[in-house]
Amino acid sequence: MAYQAEMISSQPRVTVTNYTLSSSTTDWSSGVCDCCEDCGICLCGTFLPCILGCKVAQDHGESCCLACLPGAFIALRTSIRSKYHISGSICDDWVIMSCLPLCGLCQMAREQKMKG
Repeated sequence: MAYQAEMISSQPRVTVTNYTLSSSTTDWSSGVCDCCEDCGICLCGTFLPCILGCKVAQDHGESCCLACLPGAFIALRTSIRSKYHISGSICDDWVIMSCLPLCGLCQMAREQKMKG
């Protein structure tokens, strides 16, 4: 990958070559309210959300303590979306995790289970 920077009218301009962006995105494998698709995840998310949050974080390579940090699941959801090339935005992630946090957590767990 080659980088080239030059100054044009006091604004830096960076040219990146030999880099391909993949524009193909998919949707979540299940909807945010499809909790009954996996009853085990649904029950764990309903009665033991901290345990499920810890598992989702660890399966994504993050610390189990992530479940204790405010706003961390929004970042985790965004990271999972990015990893699996799922369409959406940070605003979408914020709305889901603010309004339907347990459903969003279960959706992330189902996605990880589907993707292996």
